Amino acid sequence: MEWETVIGLEIHAQLATRSKIFSGSATAYGAEPNTQANLVDLGYPGVLPVLNGAAVRMAVRFGLAIGARIAPHSVFARKNYFYPDLPKGYQISQYELPIVAEGSLDILLDDGSRKRVGITRAHLEEDAGKSMHEGLPGASGIDLNRAGTPLIEIVSEPDLRSAKEAVAYMKKIHTLVRYLDICDGNMQEGSFRCDANVSVRPKGQEKFGTRAEIKNLNSFRFVEKAINYEIERQIELIESGGKVVQETRLYDPDKGETRSMRSKEEANDYRYFPDPDLLPVVLDAAFIDGVRASLPELPDEKAARFVREYGLSEYDAGVLTASRELAAYYEAVVRQVGGEAKLCANWVMGDLAAFLNKDGLEITASRVDAAGLAALVGRIADATISGKIAKDVFEAMWASGESADAIIEQKGLRQITDTGAIEKAIEEVMARNPGQLADYRSGKDKLFGFFVGQVMKATGGKANPAQLNELLKKKLAG
Repeated sequence: MEWETVIGLEIHAQLATRSKIFSGSATAYGAEPNTQANLVDLGYPGVLPVLNGAAVRMAVRFGLAIGARIAPHSVFARKNYFYPDLPKGYQISQYELPIVAEGSLDILLDDGSRKRVGITRAHLEEDAGKSMHEGLPGASGIDLNRAGTPLIEIVSEPDLRSAKEAVAYMKKIHTLVRYLDICDGNMQEGSFRCDANVSVRPKGQEKFGTRAEIKNLNSFRFVEKAINYEIERQIELIESGGKVVQETRLYDPDKGETRSMRSKEEANDYRYFPDPDLLPVVLDAAFIDGVRASLPELPDEKAARFVREYGLSEYDAGVLTASRELAAYYEAVVRQVGGEAKLCANWVMGDLAAFLNKDGLEITASRVDAAGLAALVGRIADATISGKIAKDVFEAMWASGESADAIIEQKGLRQITDTGAIEKAIEEVMARNPGQLADYRSGKDKLFGFFVGQVMKATGGKANPAQLNELLKKKLAG
């Protein structure tokens, strides 16, 4: 039987406010346990939550960026459940009336086509605390520093059909929230994570299969692996005569498998009701228009402009606009070179990206700044050095911090563009290799590469490749 996978993601993005959503406690990462939790966060009786206006503004920014409907009237609810890291016994969230609803986002698939993914809702809520197990033999500790941290939960429609599509969608949301400056996207610190709802059904069937929810996935690699494992598990279970149970599962990255955590609750299990301590959030048109006016150029808009202005492919434009910082770096290089947009793109996505990855650096910490790379690309464009020599120059720039021109002069790397000097080198190589010359002239065209290599060797790799090829063809033709 052929199976179809159905996936929906619930992404939790921590909003980049300085204080919590309902209290004045700080949200900075890395503080000592329980040093950033006040009486509101600890759930003491008699204290009242006060809504953080910056969190509301950030949620609206996100909603406008995905073309969603911004609710003029939204309500906070209490989601009731008992867990040690939830001191109040309930989480303040939004249920029936979320602040953002009915949006969408386009993702680029491997075959170059685009797919629209519906976004059901994005609602504001507070985070819970965190259970601590390390360094506490035989016990667990509770750190309430995260309790009350503002989140926006982004719930997709079940439109995704593979783990790769799910990762592409999650990456697109990750890019978007960072463009909007509403989330730092740091997955290691828990600022950006997701739950994946996965089910399978026979191909052609309209009714959804029973889903399992995989909780707290905090890397793109884990999302892909966890979903693929879960797909295989469900198909194998059904084909062997079993039934998928609706449940919450955890992904174990060490074993590469998901395992059961608890049965999946339904909404009525949480006994949602409007929070009596919080007024409805009422937004007027002037507020929403003001937020709209503050939106930056969004990733899709920027990518479309890169295709239009720089003649790049959709793929290249997508890579270069994956972050605002990378896009700004690229545009600075093109601007300083004064053109050569494709050559600049190749260097940013190629050698620069490789060196950043090798050293684990972000583009903002690059050891070669935009002006430095522009100078190097300029020397390729004006034929001072070849693309091959430029790779050696770039490596030296990365290691030493010196400019391209300084390294080219120190190492005597300028290309030979003197026609006479290149012709002389060609003639000497031909004289030393009469057998290969005779074979070439008798029809063995593949020997052309041999002669190119020999001339390059004779000139220390400095002969201008275009001139060399042109002159060599004439000389070999006799």
